[in-house]
Amino acid sequence: MHAMVLHAPGAPLRSESLPVAEPGPEQLLLRIRACGVCRTDLHIALGELPGARLPLVLGHQIVGVVEAVGSAVRGVEVGDRVGVPWLGHTCGSCRYCTSGRENLCDAAEFTGFHRHGGFAEHTVADAAYCFPIPEGLGDVEAAPLLCAGLIGYRSLRLAGDAERLGIYGFGAAAHIVAQVARHQGRRLFAFTRPGDDAAQDFARRLGAEWAGSSSETAPTELDAAIVFASAGELVPAALRAVAKGGTVVCGGIHMSDIPSFPYSALWGERVVRSVANLTRRDATEFLELAPRIPVITEVNAYPLGRANEALEDLQHGRFTGSAVISLEE
Repeated sequence: MHAMVLHAPGAPLRSESLPVAEPGPEQLLLRIRACGVCRTDLHIALGELPGARLPLVLGHQIVGVVEAVGSAVRGVEVGDRVGVPWLGHTCGSCRYCTSGRENLCDAAEFTGFHRHGGFAEHTVADAAYCFPIPEGLGDVEAAPLLCAGLIGYRSLRLAGDAERLGIYGFGAAAHIVAQVARHQGRRLFAFTRPGDDAAQDFARRLGAEWAGSSSETAPTELDAAIVFASAGELVPAALRAVAKGGTVVCGGIHMSDIPSFPYSALWGERVVRSVANLTRRDATEFLELAPRIPVITEVNAYPLGRANEALEDLQHGRFTGSAVISLEE
């Protein structure tokens, strides 16, 4: 199979021919149709997120068709279309797994980090961590739901019942969570890179009643804010923007250091919390909800051989919405 492989942090992905893996008893072999390009992929490629098992096929927003089913798998058949997210395996027995917090499992393995991911023509994945893709969604359009959508959904849940919601960094996750938030009747305020008029216009089109630079002040206090951008300096800014009792949710797996800030910015029972990975419950709930809203993803498709270009465009903010590697025939 054709795959784009990372061999060293900071090096471009290499186009290679790899053998197609055999699925284990509890696994599925998938022919990949699409794979979203996530900022986490970029952090791994640049070496900003240590621990990846190299050489590695990146990609953890996989939409594929089942080509072979492991001997112990039940309820999945050849020809089914499924999605593979970031969470690829957990131990199932630790105190996190047994208390509904499998996203915190110390033995968790992640797709496109510990295991080969979706920047390839085939992959294998544990059947228990694969999810049916709703009918009516195209492969390319569905791919961003599997991380940008899931992390956005979990971040929104952890923001509580906030009516006035701020979003810092209006990229792939934000453009999905904005649609969920508006569906729930929340008021939306978007903060972007200074001078990013395209992102601000995009946010307004998706229902933001105000959009401006991250250095600006929203016209009203916020009840909660979600920081999707990986810039740590936005956390104190978001704290200053939320009202007493407000929550700031950090939605990324990697962030630059948060600078010191006065206690007065936190005082008033404000909360700062992170989102770590996802659970299978998140996936089930969100993939049932998304087509009912319906969530419409804005995608920028790249062929597999241009995966490096997709990562570079993501790094430099050259598109709105999501980048997706498309292997559709």
